[in-house]
Amino acid sequence: MQVTVLAGGIGAARFLRGLVSATGSTHDKPSVTVIGNTGDDIRLFGLQICPDLDSVMYTLGGGADEERGWGRANESFTVLEELRGYGAKPDWFGLGDRDIATHLVRTQALDAGYRLSTVTAGLCERWQLPVSLIPMTDDRVETHVVIDDPDTGQPAAIHFQEWWVRHRAAVAAREFVYVGCDTASPAPGVLEAITTADLIVLPPSNPVVSIAPILSIPGIRDAISQAPAAVVGVSPIVGGKPVRGMADACLSAIDVDTTSAAVAQHYGPRREGGLLDAWIVDLADADAAPAIADLGIRVEAMDTIFSNPGVASNVAASALKIGSELRR
Repeated sequence: MQVTVLAGGIGAARFLRGLVSATGSTHDKPSVTVIGNTGDDIRLFGLQICPDLDSVMYTLGGGADEERGWGRANESFTVLEELRGYGAKPDWFGLGDRDIATHLVRTQALDAGYRLSTVTAGLCERWQLPVSLIPMTDDRVETHVVIDDPDTGQPAAIHFQEWWVRHRAAVAAREFVYVGCDTASPAPGVLEAITTADLIVLPPSNPVVSIAPILSIPGIRDAISQAPAAVVGVSPIVGGKPVRGMADACLSAIDVDTTSAAVAQHYGPRREGGLLDAWIVDLADADAAPAIADLGIRVEAMDTIFSNPGVASNVAASALKIGSELRR
């Protein structure tokens, strides 16, 4: 079975680890294609940083810091300390020494004229990933957040990373804008991965800043709506709270409640122009199943807290089973 996953963030990366186990996908014969969010990308200190692509690469390559959930394992921060010693700005974004090596290689290749998709494939070779990882686009697309400027009280746009990392999403967001999406094109292989898939998965990623930027690229949402494969989502909300991160601050900005049912309704049933054929929720939200089913979305309730790799594998196996049953 060929599976295509729209991915962004740590939750997606950990789900993918279970999906690899459930599908038997390997580096030599990948049965999983990952379309990675690049809306989080930012250039700092002259380096092109791709947080979501790197989270997938490090996690599936065995190089992620499992305790922090992001960045490299066995990391040091000598360069960051030196930058701060010089008073270099910004001082709110942490770059580890091993992580910087990835950004140096990526930036050098991009500045030489290579496309991000080509560069990403090259970086992934080092890690021998058991999936094919493709950025959503080779074009520059950035997620910006419109806030009320604390000094003037007027609306102002800042990069998502500044809002997320520096402000910890504590400043109320008025709006999320995917700058550059209107003129961007899907990266090579993206549409093919969607149209030829046997299953499409929306993993437990932030709907607003991980999944929505991918869907904002012209052609991607339409390809999903017309694909013969079933679309199965995994709720990133458990018991009214995000499993990780601050998705509640993002959802409130688009007037969506922080519940698994509200996120399912936000995505919508595919038979009515939405995205979902099925929605996997945690056991804590099993009582929401009838309301979700009333939308025309199949529901499965099970343990979705990835406390160990086995849980992720079970969720992935359930998604595969549902996908086989619902494929058009």
